[in-house]
Amino acid sequence: MVAASIALAASLIVPWAADGGASALARALAGHWTLWPLMGAVLAALLSASSGRDGATAIASAFGVAWTFGAGFVEGVTGPAFGIGAAIVLTALTVCFARALARQGYFGGDTTVATLVVIIAALLTIFIFFPVGRALLSAVQDAQGRFALSLVTARLFTADIWGVGCLGAGTRCGVAINSALLAIIVGMVSALLGLALALLVQRGGRRYSGVLKLMSLLPIVTPTFVIALAIVVLFGRTGLITGWLDHWIGIPRSRWIYGLPGVALAQLLSFSPIAFMILYGALTAVSPTLEEAAQTLRASRARVFRTVTWPLLRPALANAFLLGFVESLADFANPIVLSGNFEVLSIKTFFAIAGAQHDPGRAAVLASVLLAFTLAAFWLQQRWLGRLSYVTVSGKGDSGIPARLPRGLWLTCFFTALIWISFTFICYAVILVGGFVKDIGRGDMTVSFSHFAAGFGVEWGSRGLFFGGSAWDSFFTTILVAAISAPLTALIGLLAAYVITRHRFAGRRTFEFLTMVSFAIPGTVIGVSYIVAFNVPPLELTGGMAILVLCFVFRNMPVGVRAGVAALAQIDKTLDEASATLRASTLRTLRQIILPLLRPAILVTLVFSFTHAMTAVSAVIFLATAKYNLATVYIVGRVEAGEYPLAIAYSSVLILFMAVVLLLVQKAVGEARLGRRTTNLLVTGH
Repeated sequence: MVAASIALAASLIVPWAADGGASALARALAGHWTLWPLMGAVLAALLSASSGRDGATAIASAFGVAWTFGAGFVEGVTGPAFGIGAAIVLTALTVCFARALARQGYFGGDTTVATLVVIIAALLTIFIFFPVGRALLSAVQDAQGRFALSLVTARLFTADIWGVGCLGAGTRCGVAINSALLAIIVGMVSALLGLALALLVQRGGRRYSGVLKLMSLLPIVTPTFVIALAIVVLFGRTGLITGWLDHWIGIPRSRWIYGLPGVALAQLLSFSPIAFMILYGALTAVSPTLEEAAQTLRASRARVFRTVTWPLLRPALANAFLLGFVESLADFANPIVLSGNFEVLSIKTFFAIAGAQHDPGRAAVLASVLLAFTLAAFWLQQRWLGRLSYVTVSGKGDSGIPARLPRGLWLTCFFTALIWISFTFICYAVILVGGFVKDIGRGDMTVSFSHFAAGFGVEWGSRGLFFGGSAWDSFFTTILVAAISAPLTALIGLLAAYVITRHRFAGRRTFEFLTMVSFAIPGTVIGVSYIVAFNVPPLELTGGMAILVLCFVFRNMPVGVRAGVAALAQIDKTLDEASATLRASTLRTLRQIILPLLRPAILVTLVFSFTHAMTAVSAVIFLATAKYNLATVYIVGRVEAGEYPLAIAYSSVLILFMAVVLLLVQKAVGEARLGRRTTNLLVTGH
């Protein structure tokens, strides 16, 4: 009854539209007849709730929400955009609907669980499924918005998308073929490189773990295009190494780095550490007892690795490949710097929206191809893994010692890691040094602070301290957006994890799947979808900060869900039952028992969401504006304008800022310890 009362009060006094003005009732009296059915639904929900008729309350609430959205989309650009009044009324009606369902016996009769499930499902529908569906729908619409199925064939089956000319006469391949080839290369090589690094750290001795773990953290705090900038400075036509080779060895300057080699190299350096972290965790979880059992049967170290360790790593290898594949497809920043004439889907999609042609329909088609590739990769992963069990961690004690690596494999891992660490160190050194010299890209190493002054200059004026640098606005906006979106991401993700793991209700599996869908959708697709769906009433959000926050919240939410599920799996459910025995409500149990125990998961989700919001570019490149610009978008703009020194200086500031944030959080959280034995023999026994 409280929710229905709030809906009625908001419809009477709170401005309905985004531009302010009159309430829903005042607008209805002024001639906006589409609001009268809503007013009737709100009143019916209130009367039904006050008399205890839960079925009628649910029907009236659902009708009010459905009618409001339906009428808003029918009116389209001629109608008003939803404002604070509409948001309050629709939210209150949704809560009223959920609580009415619970009182009818759904969701175990728990009104808190019902409210959480319905609200989160509604948010996912509005901010994930609706925009993606709307974007895909625009693929079959012409410039006037009329449906024309023939456009699908004309837009989809073209040579610049599916052409395979590069396999024959030497002409270019289509963007879909280029993207798939690049993603397969990056996915496979990054998984193998990550495996080599993980084996060296986990099975090769403690002396290597510190450096490799430090290197694995850098991509988390680094914008994806930083490595691309460093590669241009090193291997571009006027690059440092290019000039050295030309001067001392006589190898002529060229543009070989622009294209598939350069993009693949940049993506491998960017994404391999993520594969390393996945495979390191998997290797840590492999029970040494199984390997010791194989050794007692006189299996050699090579055979133990081939027949025991390698098969148990299949899920982690599949996940590492999948992550590299998807990240490569969605990557926008590295190709925009290094692709040259090697066109990929993310770049082509961006210019279909932001270019001179401005063809949203074509952008939707390209985004559909990108999404199809991603979903196909997920399907193939599940097919490869099958229904086999890979569980090796049980409730029994495990005091085994991990098997030593075969000598040949150890040497391979060692030299692979040495090359990777050396090149990564050089790239980051270029970035950190490049901001303090006049023009590192052209070899002018004169010490200069002009780039930092241009971007982050501070002046003292008549009104006090003045941030006059051109980068300050985007820097402060990025911090604000990240600070707002991170706690919202953690809150929604962990609440979803709670209802998934602690409660049984019809549709729970479907609900869990819905919370993870956005992980499978590339950032480029999300960005295009938000532009297409939220550019006109009733949900007109483009141009403001809200759309940036919402994009980050629902893009990163699956991380919060999985972190919460993993943490809740370690919390005995008897704590919930004990709280319920003491007659505590679900809400009180969640607030006083569960959330305090979820502190590590909350911190992990917060830091991931914050850092990702600070460094992401593929989705928000479509959504940022001059008023609400973001750091990564600003840097990409400087790169496109050829202002590499300023871009490098800004990148070094971001890396330093994010490293401090990450180290502080890691210090607070610490790491899990499994209590297994270690031995110094692992250091030398190769």
